[in-house]
Amino acid sequence: MNRLLSNRRFTHPLRIMLIVCCSLTVLSSLHAENWPRFRGADGSGISEEKGFPLQWTEKDYAWHMELPGIGHSSPSVWGDNLFVTSAIDEGETRYLFCIDPKTGKEKWRQETKLKKSHKHRKGSWASSTPATDGEHVYVEFADEESYLLIAYDFKGNKIWERNLGAFMSQHGHGSSPIIYKDLVIATNDQQGPSFVTAFNKLTGETVWQADREVRRTSYATPIIINHPNTGPQLICVSGATGVSSLDPETGKLNWTTGEFPQRTVSSPVYGEGLIFATCGGGGRGKLLYGVDPTGSGNIKESHIKYQRSTKLPYVPTPVVYEGHLYLWGDAGVVSCVDLATQKNIWTERIEGNFSSSPVCINGVLYCINENGDLAMIEASPQFKSHGKVKLGDPSHATVVVANGQMFLRTFKHLYCLQPQK
Repeated sequence: MNRLLSNRRFTHPLRIMLIVCCSLTVLSSLHAENWPRFRGADGSGISEEKGFPLQWTEKDYAWHMELPGIGHSSPSVWGDNLFVTSAIDEGETRYLFCIDPKTGKEKWRQETKLKKSHKHRKGSWASSTPATDGEHVYVEFADEESYLLIAYDFKGNKIWERNLGAFMSQHGHGSSPIIYKDLVIATNDQQGPSFVTAFNKLTGETVWQADREVRRTSYATPIIINHPNTGPQLICVSGATGVSSLDPETGKLNWTTGEFPQRTVSSPVYGEGLIFATCGGGGRGKLLYGVDPTGSGNIKESHIKYQRSTKLPYVPTPVVYEGHLYLWGDAGVVSCVDLATQKNIWTERIEGNFSSSPVCINGVLYCINENGDLAMIEASPQFKSHGKVKLGDPSHATVVVANGQMFLRTFKHLYCLQPQK
């Protein structure tokens, strides 16, 4: 009996430590946040991860690496795998990298050969952000002759490749794929034949294809919304169709606002029961719609609940956070709109020109200007700036935060920042 009691007393602290460790592991997994596509899991650009500093220097990075060539895509992250693209030789060689997000060590790279092609002076030949579901990663590259969607497994093996045909545009390719259930969806709104296509994500077989009207190329990445009164909807934007909703299972058109007056670069966002999308040109936004997604057919006269035509983004995607809409303009003019009253709360200018989109991390908006200065302001009805941090290299890429790490991509570099201890 004494020996048994002695053993129980001896193992008790170990059992406590085991329980604590298991609890911490469970909590860690609950708070782990993958970033599987452009602007996060739902495209909202919102993360609740905490602890990131508001000022730091180069010595504070966990790691940083140089990428060959140039790219404007953001990383996508799933667990111990970070995926990012770049291109060299005027787009003749495109790369997909898999990097260990904890160490910055390259796991593998895959190379795609295409033709040299033109692009916008602010664009790149690697502007599309990869999408991942935790088992495969999907990447898009295009030139004037080919629009490729390629699937790889996490070891770098090519699973399948589809060529969607020629891609004709004024500025090059820019939209990113998304994943819905067993489908990977690619938008193809261009100056030639246009369509949205859903592929079986395991085989690459076409599940459905929805033809689109043709006008200017759209560079926007779609989103999936789940409105309680309608079920899932695939939301796409383009100049020819404005804001439109498709059934993500079949590609059938649910509703459309009708055409926008200009092209779409900024992606749609969803919050407070409305879809927000902009169009524009020449470095400034032209028109913003706030759309109630419960209609059918042409809903321009019935379901557009908010419109705005001043101080709008053209390239940066908005953020909806805690009842407010944040509009970060290309020239650094940022506005906060109270969605309950539709009143503009504040408008302030942040120095620099912006081709990246803001993301909201624990109530702070992060956005990188074209010179590579990361600006931070409160996502709040009371304007407050936290200044800037210089990254030392130009950037058009959007900030990523995943699994307790922040990733900052510039033209040629990738930086990893850890939360403060």
